[in-house]
Amino acid sequence: MRSIKRILIANRGEIAIRIMKTLKLLDIEAVGVYSEADKLSKHISYADKAYNIGEPEALKSYLNTEKIIDIAKQAKCDAIHPGYGFLAENPTFAAMVQENALIWIGPPPNCMRNLGDKINSRIIAQSVGIPTTPGGTIESIEQAHALANELGYPILIKASAGGGGKGMRIVNSDKELEEAIIVAKKEAQAAFADPTVYIEKYIEDAHHIEIQFIIDKFGNGLYFPERECSIQRRYQKIVEESPSPTINREVAKKMGEAAISVTKKAGYYNAGTVEFIYDKKNEKFYFLEVNARIQVEHPVTEEISGFDFIASQIDIAEEKQIKLSQDELNSRINGHAIESRIYAEDTENNFMSSVGKIEHYKEPSGFGIRVDSGFFEGSNVLIYYDSLISKLIVKAPNRNMAIKKMYKAVSDYHISPIKTTIPLLKNIFSHKKFIEGEYNTRFLETYRDDLFSKKQNSSRIMEAIVLFEYLKQYKHPNYDAIQESSMTSCWESIGNWRG
Repeated sequence: MRSIKRILIANRGEIAIRIMKTLKLLDIEAVGVYSEADKLSKHISYADKAYNIGEPEALKSYLNTEKIIDIAKQAKCDAIHPGYGFLAENPTFAAMVQENALIWIGPPPNCMRNLGDKINSRIIAQSVGIPTTPGGTIESIEQAHALANELGYPILIKASAGGGGKGMRIVNSDKELEEAIIVAKKEAQAAFADPTVYIEKYIEDAHHIEIQFIIDKFGNGLYFPERECSIQRRYQKIVEESPSPTINREVAKKMGEAAISVTKKAGYYNAGTVEFIYDKKNEKFYFLEVNARIQVEHPVTEEISGFDFIASQIDIAEEKQIKLSQDELNSRINGHAIESRIYAEDTENNFMSSVGKIEHYKEPSGFGIRVDSGFFEGSNVLIYYDSLISKLIVKAPNRNMAIKKMYKAVSDYHISPIKTTIPLLKNIFSHKKFIEGEYNTRFLETYRDDLFSKKQNSSRIMEAIVLFEYLKQYKHPNYDAIQESSMTSCWESIGNWRG
């Protein structure tokens, strides 16, 4: 067993700070890195030592593998934590770390390589009896037409490598297929240096459900309650919650067991997430992919489980065993958590990035409110990196209370003059279908007029909810007409207040 005393965090922003906070608690030194553009960034102040790794462009700084390893050795680090994004799922970099006698805080490189190829990961899942979305590989346009017609439209073209919606296209008819494949291949080549694509049946009433897990080097594994991640733009999540309002406990258990099964088959250890597509209409779930890293939305699961996943990652890297049983973990789960991603994006202009100086920045606070942020008043949102400003997480005893707490927290979050996703989030958390838990991956598209209209008066919806709570508390004469079962009944009794 090798003790870790100093870790280089090969990342920036909120995830670098998140990791450094846990290292402080564990009395482990944190070594930070920063580009020329990031020399005044917030994460540097949380590091015990920080090193300049180059020019602003990611390829010359945060993706510069040789420079990062040289600094880790110069700083006499024991290990490297990649966070998420950048080099987090790069098996070549993970192998380089190990070859330089450093500990890689993540899964084994070969495992990452096998699971990073979506076609290969589907084969691994199928080998242990986990259903995958109907589909297959394609070698020619003719074969693609034949497979698409066999599956029935609509179908989904997906890149075998990478993720984030790149190299992905929904196709509704034969006449669209050839051009969609050409475009998807070009995107995949540009983003991942691999043009390979495959075809899947597109599930129209789909829910994006994922299972967080940890596995140690001795084969002990735990799966955590599912996260519902169906609210997305451009195939990227903007809201996550746990537990899901969609699936029942029996399905959740099967998903959890499937997550452990497929990752153990691949020789996985450390923390990770298995993503599934849930077909609500047919009550079936399908394996989607494995994220071989800590995920952006891990705080949702931390809040309802009491786990610190960064600490667990370090324990596993130090070859410590997981002592907790699955039943013991299950007994610790309580409450409901929701996460909102605050992006520097103009939601009224196709989510175009909004860059520049943050002149006013005020975070919400209070019991059950957590903000994981990489910015402060005076920070600059840069063109070189991802537009995520922060993650706003709330926890409450139940979903209804968590929604109300999140709406209030989002309303109290003030960032200007750059554009952010805050106005959209307010509309999401006041939308009837979200409150009812009746939403899928097409939510933003289906309710676009409600969610993106500048005149959308979401506050009136929340006023109805507040009125309902008032009537309930003070036993108003009209209260008997209002059913207590859910926030949905408030809608039904008071009426649709959309103006």
